Amino acid sequence: QVQLVESGGGSVQAGGSLRLSCAASGFPFSTYCMGWFRQAPGKEREGVARVYSGTGSTDYADSVKGRFTIYQDSAKNTLYLQMNSLKLEDTAMYYCALGFSCAGGLRSSQYSYWGQGTEVTVSS
Repeated sequence: QVQLVESGGGSVQAGGSLRLSCAASGFPFSTYCMGWFRQAPGKEREGVARVYSGTGSTDYADSVKGRFTIYQDSAKNTLYLQMNSLKLEDTAMYYCALGFSCAGGLRSSQYSYWGQGTEVTVSS
């Protein structure tokens, strides 16, 4: 059974940094797509970044390019999201997700498994 457990969220001042982690277990496939999504209060869930395990290729939402970095530690089956230069508008619940293919980019519909989320609050 696939399990995704996020951690690392918290409160930070604007301009600060956080690193989110997602510990993954129970998936039998060797190649996969993993991504980070976020949902702010009253807004729809949006894709933030994704990485394809087969090639290491990444993709980012325009709003986070140059500030966020997604990467994985395959030995630990852990996905990370390094978030720098945080802005007030980055405040949201952040979710880790896993899918079989990265063909859909950052569309949430292509991801089959989701974690419970970790909350990020950026204050001025």
